[in-house]
Amino acid sequence: MGTSGQRQGRAGRPHSPPHDLRACGVTTERRGNRVLKAILWDMDGVVADTEEAHLLAWRQFLAEQGRSVTAEQFATTFGMANPAILRQWFGDALRAEDIHSWSARKEALFRTFVPTHVRALPGAREWLRWGRERGYRQAIASSGEMANIVAVVAALEIGNQFDALVSGAFLPRSKPDPAVFLQGAAALGVAPEECLVVEDGIVGVEAARRAGMRCLALTTTHPAEKLAGADLIVHDLNALSEELVDALFA
Repeated sequence: MGTSGQRQGRAGRPHSPPHDLRACGVTTERRGNRVLKAILWDMDGVVADTEEAHLLAWRQFLAEQGRSVTAEQFATTFGMANPAILRQWFGDALRAEDIHSWSARKEALFRTFVPTHVRALPGAREWLRWGRERGYRQAIASSGEMANIVAVVAALEIGNQFDALVSGAFLPRSKPDPAVFLQGAAALGVAPEECLVVEDGIVGVEAARRAGMRCLALTTTHPAEKLAGADLIVHDLNALSEELVDALFA
C-alpha cells in the first residue's frame, strides 16, 4: 500500500512508517491509552470514491428543480445527510414531505451512477482486509441511505469485510451529531472509546470527537487544516501504517 516515496509491504500488507512522518503529510496527536476493538468506516471519500456520482446526482436533481450547484458548493455539504443539505439549499421552511420525496429522488439518481462512477479508494481494500485479519469488528457508518451503502458495498465486492452497515440518513440529526457512530459502536457490541473512526469530512471528524472515539482523517476531500480535530491525519490510506494505528491506542 505504498504512496509516492514509500514501499508496499509483502502481499499488500500495511507498511512500516517512514522516519519523517510530517514530510509525508502525517499529523499525529497522542491522547492516552485505550484498547482498539472496532473500526467504523465512513463510506464516501474513505472506502469509496463516490464524489462524482453524488455530484452528478445532485446536479440532475437540482436541474429538475430549476436550480444548479457548483462543485465548491457541493463540497461544503459532503458527508451531511440529505435533510440538512436540502434545508441548507432550500431553507428551513421546506416541508417534511418534500424533504422525503426529494431525498428519495436524489438517491435513486445516485444509484444509477454507482456502476460507472464509483471505485474503491487507494488502500481501502488492503486496510479492510487488515482489520478483518486483526480480528477487529468493522462497520460502515455513513450518512448515506442504506440502499446506497448496500449498492456501493455490493459493487465493490467488499461486503464480507464488515460486521454491520449503519446508515444515519433517517436519524433526527446529521453529523456532526455523533448518533451514527454511537449506533455503529452499539451494533458491533463495543464501547465508544474502543472504536477508531476513519473519516474524510469536517462534520464527520467532529462527530467522532463528540462520540468520544479516536479519529483517523484522510485529506481526500478537505485539507488537513480543516480536519484538525482528528487524532491522526494522513493524505490517504496508502500513507498509513500499522504502527501509526497502534500508536493511537498505545
